[in-house]
Amino acid sequence: MLIGEVARRCGVSTRMLRHYESLGLVRPTGRTVGGYREYSAADIRRIFHVEGLRSLGMSLRQIGRALEDPAFTPATLVGDLVRRTEDRLQRERELLERLRAIDASAPSGWPDVLRVVELLRGLGSPSPARRQQAVLARTEEVPVPVDPLARAILDEADPNVAGALRWALARAGGDAVASVAPGLRSDDAEVRRRAVRAIAELPGAEADAVLAEALGDSDPAVRRLAALASGQRGAIAAVPVLTGMVVEGTNDVEAAEVLGTLSRDDGHADGIAGELADALAAHPADTAVRIRVAQALAELPGSAARDVLRGLGRDEDRAVALVASALVEALEARPGG
Repeated sequence: MLIGEVARRCGVSTRMLRHYESLGLVRPTGRTVGGYREYSAADIRRIFHVEGLRSLGMSLRQIGRALEDPAFTPATLVGDLVRRTEDRLQRERELLERLRAIDASAPSGWPDVLRVVELLRGLGSPSPARRQQAVLARTEEVPVPVDPLARAILDEADPNVAGALRWALARAGGDAVASVAPGLRSDDAEVRRRAVRAIAELPGAEADAVLAEALGDSDPAVRRLAALASGQRGAIAAVPVLTGMVVEGTNDVEAAEVLGTLSRDDGHADGIAGELADALAAHPADTAVRIRVAQALAELPGSAARDVLRGLGRDEDRAVALVASALVEALEARPGG
């Protein structure tokens, strides 16, 4: 079979067939009387072998080695090809994300494109100071795309950089809550905590709903962050978690302050006082818990909380009684107390 017909049947150009011959990959076994290349059936099979290996991303040099060395084993080479392909796909995914971020920023010209590129490069820096500088320096010049900020927030371990990213996200507008919310489905509890911290700084009912859902998270730290944020936004559903924080002594001062804020709205004071009274009943002999609960009760308005405190002033535990009595005295000494 002559080279032109081989090219048509194999889908390989005559120029490439000559290149294969020059490299010694596929040599025609014969020549016609006129000196034209003539390929046998075995030659054509070899051409298909070469093309098949090329489709795997192998170089022509690697293909030559594979076809000529009887002792050649493909395992190492295929493993290397897998790793190279994974690296290439990762680079292409990063490029795609960068292009989408630029498109989302709606650039008006190449200067805007270059500023967004510089921002994204800064966010990818191994230096926390460089990442923070990239966020703070660029938000005034060009709108920051929401999706890259959200991804950076979920990945960021440095607290200073994370704070700058949350600040930038709150200013970026767009669908910020939806961009960060997938972080709450992560298997990594730390990622879920970062998501809650970011959403806590975003306004709106959508953020309220996401924070309310996080109150049931399996991680105690996520629940506590969500409870503080939800309670500050007026969500009464946060009360059980906040009460638990007072009992446990974890951020108990902040939890007590939020309970006090909640108790000033919509007549929730008696219900919250009841929750704290139940906590006292559940820990009859734990001095530290009872003192923390007494301090939380002092943050609440209304007669129900004051009555529980007066009862604690007669507690069998002298330390608890002294603290509760001092709190009652201080409350009654206030104007209008």
